[in-house]
Amino acid sequence: MTSEVVIRKAVSTDMDAMIELLRLLFAIETDFVFDGERQRLGLASLLQMKNTACILVAERSRQVIGMCTAQLLVSTAEGGIKAIIEDVAVREGCRGQGIGTQLLTAMEEWAVKHKAKRLDLLADRRNELALDFYQQLGWQETELICLQKKL
Repeated sequence: MTSEVVIRKAVSTDMDAMIELLRLLFAIETDFVFDGERQRLGLASLLQMKNTACILVAERSRQVIGMCTAQLLVSTAEGGIKAIIEDVAVREGCRGQGIGTQLLTAMEEWAVKHKAKRLDLLADRRNELALDFYQQLGWQETELICLQKKL
């Protein structure tokens, strides 16, 4: 497994691999239940939102081994655009190799290119490994919490 990791924008042929990564992620997160068809619809919507959303994948030896999604929103606090990162997932056997860092760095570059003034990231508060990882990369916890209401 010494071949190079390539970070690139996702395409529709990556769908099955991205759904599998979301299955792994949702197994960790207690707020979500995996439903492959729902995740397929969500990913397809993001792929269509070319100017306001981005899905990046990490690929090694022509296999998708990681992904990261983001969307642009207006922040009244910032007086401009912010990007919210929702899904960061790396295949289990590929963790600890810098792939998550590469994905987040590339997503930050995408956000800057789109004039974002801030990045927000959603993470499960019980996923201590992920929280430690994000803090090592300079992410800071805020006093805000995420609330949700199903419609």
